[in-house]
Amino acid sequence: MYKHVALLVRQPELSHEAFVEYWQENHTPIARDIEGVVRYQTVLPTEPAHAEFDGLAELYFEDLEALHDALGGPGSRDYDPTKEVAAEARADVDNFLDLEGRPRFIGEEIIQKDETDGETTGLYKHSAFLVRQEGMSHEAFVEYWQENHTPIAREIEGVVRYATVIPTDPERSEFDGVAELYFESLEDLYDALGSEGSRDYDPDRGKAKEAREDVDNFLAIEKRPRFIGRETVQVDRTGGER
Repeated sequence: MYKHVALLVRQPELSHEAFVEYWQENHTPIARDIEGVVRYQTVLPTEPAHAEFDGLAELYFEDLEALHDALGGPGSRDYDPTKEVAAEARADVDNFLDLEGRPRFIGEEIIQKDETDGETTGLYKHSAFLVRQEGMSHEAFVEYWQENHTPIAREIEGVVRYATVIPTDPERSEFDGVAELYFESLEDLYDALGSEGSRDYDPDRGKAKEAREDVDNFLAIEKRPRFIGRETVQVDRTGGER
């Protein structure tokens, strides 16, 4: 499954609350019906005052061509879709989003662990937008991440779902990958991965501690945006197939 993740930044004149109201009530009913979208989920920050972004919008497509037709390619912040609803959604983002301040990511999702059967509404999610260490190639980064770090991360205490997303066009991608860890409670998430606003943290138990120590082997921590929020699935047409 191919996935477009938009890290949303509101327009300067909008408060976070006004932004969320417009996004959820006006834009989401359009976005979930974009041609080719098979699943659409939104993530609201648990601590807006400390969050690096105002929210995440995640749209899934079965093929990459449909994604590009609707939302543009990896290197295009702006785009001009020809499909009716996609064009309506593109026009509407100018009403509430700061497009230039909004990073985006297109990749292929790999489910590494799932105890939720895809029912993620109400779960707390930590999304790490990964940047490799200087001097490391993207290929070497992905190999280490998937083969060394992922077996640790998916066993972090409290994790009920873990997905990795690898860019479809690494040369034009804004990040080297996305790691998504889901928890049933915010307390479990904070214990394992630190709270919003803390780039560094010191977990004191098991796999969480091991995973924190391992990230120093391949990640540029200070360049890695992160986001903690609560997820809502707005539409799911996948039939449970992910």
